[in-house]
Amino acid sequence: MTLLIAWLFIFLYLMNNKHGSAAVLDNCVFFGEEDKNSLYEDGEVVIGGLFPLHYSPVFSRPTYKEKPITNMYKYFSSRALRWMQTMTFTIKEINGRSDLLPHLKLGFHIHDSCDDIPVSLRASLLLVNGQPDRGFRAEIIIGDAGSGVSMALLRSLGCFHIPLVRHNQREFPTFMRTMPSDTFQIRALARLVSYFGWTWVGVIGVESDYARFAIQLFLRESVHYGVCAAYTHFYPVVVSQQALDDLLNVIQFSSSKVIINFSGESEMQSILREIMRRNVTGLQWIASEAWATAKSLWEKSGDLLMGTLGFAIRRAATIPGLKQHLTSLTASSLHKSAFLAEFWEETFDCRLNGSVNTHSHGSDNFFDRQPCKGTEDLNDVYSPYSDVTQLRVSYNIYKAVYLVAYALQDLSNCKLIHYMKRANFSALGEKVNFDQNGDPIAYYDLMNWQRAPDGSLNLVKVGFYDASLPGHSLVINDSVIQWPLGKKAIQSVCSSGCPPGTRVVRRKGEPICCYDCVPCTEGEVSNKTDSLECSRCSADTWSNTARNLCIPRTTEYLSYYEFMGILLCVASVFGAYWLCRIRYPAFGISFALCISCLLAKTAVVLMAFRSTLPRSNVMKWFGSNQQRASVLLGTAVQVKICFFWLLTSPPHANNNTDYHGATIIKECVPGSEVGFWSVLGYIGILACGCLLMAFLARKLPDNFNEAKFIAFSMLIFFAVWITFIPVYVSTAGKYTVAVHIFAILASAFALLFCIFVPKCYIILLRPEKNCKKKQ
Repeated sequence: MTLLIAWLFIFLYLMNNKHGSAAVLDNCVFFGEEDKNSLYEDGEVVIGGLFPLHYSPVFSRPTYKEKPITNMYKYFSSRALRWMQTMTFTIKEINGRSDLLPHLKLGFHIHDSCDDIPVSLRASLLLVNGQPDRGFRAEIIIGDAGSGVSMALLRSLGCFHIPLVRHNQREFPTFMRTMPSDTFQIRALARLVSYFGWTWVGVIGVESDYARFAIQLFLRESVHYGVCAAYTHFYPVVVSQQALDDLLNVIQFSSSKVIINFSGESEMQSILREIMRRNVTGLQWIASEAWATAKSLWEKSGDLLMGTLGFAIRRAATIPGLKQHLTSLTASSLHKSAFLAEFWEETFDCRLNGSVNTHSHGSDNFFDRQPCKGTEDLNDVYSPYSDVTQLRVSYNIYKAVYLVAYALQDLSNCKLIHYMKRANFSALGEKVNFDQNGDPIAYYDLMNWQRAPDGSLNLVKVGFYDASLPGHSLVINDSVIQWPLGKKAIQSVCSSGCPPGTRVVRRKGEPICCYDCVPCTEGEVSNKTDSLECSRCSADTWSNTARNLCIPRTTEYLSYYEFMGILLCVASVFGAYWLCRIRYPAFGISFALCISCLLAKTAVVLMAFRSTLPRSNVMKWFGSNQQRASVLLGTAVQVKICFFWLLTSPPHANNNTDYHGATIIKECVPGSEVGFWSVLGYIGILACGCLLMAFLARKLPDNFNEAKFIAFSMLIFFAVWITFIPVYVSTAGKYTVAVHIFAILASAFALLFCIFVPKCYIILLRPEKNCKKKQ
């Protein structure tokens, strides 16, 4: 920021002194220190390059009393050096072609961005303005891969219309990129966590424009897939112990086991060291594109990152000649480039004679290193620099340089950026073109970090994301994924899914992914997981025990197949046969039993009030046993009459042809008229006795006036049967049966009505009288 203000101050000073010395206006004066750590080759068109060769700055507090010293950085990136070398290789390849820019030589001027915005801004201004010992300024810049750095550069370079091949087309009209927009990466990540059912994820990121943009977009996109953030946490670029403690406390105390980290390699290295120190395991890491293929992290963390998933930009199968270019470093090139010298000394842990490496001179062990022997060979050691198995960023740099070359080929009198956007060419068999925003078609490989048999990292492609395939943009082969724990993906949810038979009830004040499961009430069901409401069954169905299915309601009725139904059915069928032989005896015996009971009851009440003399023992003859005996005796007489009737001349069915000439009348004749009338006569005798007893008891106290109801029932009984006699004698056939049935039912209902209706009245309407004191 201070550097930018200085440039603005100089510009304003010159504008305010426009009438001053012409030499000041006509001659450019270079202020500041020259940057020796750069790689330069002359050309008619110079392409600038910015790559993060160093990263993770060493914190130093400014004193504001003296000029700040140049920042020192902890790590040197062999991968970024490969990117730089890929750019120089591609430029040399184009210069050697006769079919592409045959009359134009391309040059390059490459600076270290240090993955730091102030450093990147200073380097970009050096590129577009030139330095005293450089004859040309950069016409175009192959920019840093980080979005935050690119945005800072675009705000500075956009006004000069310097094309930057590396967010918003309207804000940055001179911006193009060969990598897909971060927007597509974030959408792919949201779909990825949703695919595996991870609805409760932790989201962390470094304090940068890139991470803030990515996390904000992820939170918006994840809502569409029902994914919630268990937490969001930002940590500084220079990760202090306090920052690590705060981050690890958040991770350990959260129930989420899936973490998405938007950062670079250096920040992730610091986090992994603290995780190893605390022995935190069982985490599923989701890598942002910035570290999705960073093999250096595996070397220092091992199993902590096993099973990691992340989207990486498309990989090139191979770039012909690149491997040889990378490994064919010469002594002259090592002494000409500080970057190459530092890489050589770091890789072989030795010190070059006359080394131009100034960055490592400040390290404690630099002068303790042994001199390099000169026999070192890059083919004998492994280094990310010479590893061409994962050419992703390198491939995009290769395409970016060719984009510039093809645009220059088409250039006439218009701006270069116009032709860059119209460029349409093939690189290593892949069609390269851009949309109206200067963006390529978004395509990512889904990478899975797996442990090889020798313990090394094996980056396996387990799927891809292709934005040109709407609806099927994410394709995953689950069977080849290696997980951190076991053979299945870990679960990371705030609330387990509500099974069928329950419904979701949101927890107040918590994210939508946190809820409780409440069973459906009776008569309601839910037949899918995480139902928001239960559905009511139809009128003729009801919910089952599990509340997940409506089943037909049970129809309850007296079945013919249950015991009571069989018993009653047998009795009904038995009665439905008008067994003629027992019809009349059954009638006579049942009525004799009924009237005998009434007679015994009335006699006991009457004798209880008649035997009031002292020392009277009359009531001992009317006890409960005597009452039962009298009932049995009264009924036994009728049984004997019926028995002799059935022995002598029992009732039988008869076909009567005399009554009506054209009709045969089926009838049940008594057989013995004497027997029939004897049965009726005996019932009449019992009824007369009952009526007499009831008449004598009519003046008893009101609490014992049941006798008058018995008297009324007997009067109705007599009226029915006296009327029955002439009607019965004068009818024949089915009408005789109907008269018989009417007489039986009328007399029976008379007894029930007159005796039990008063009792029901007391029980239901006058309950205060239904007690012993009132009896």
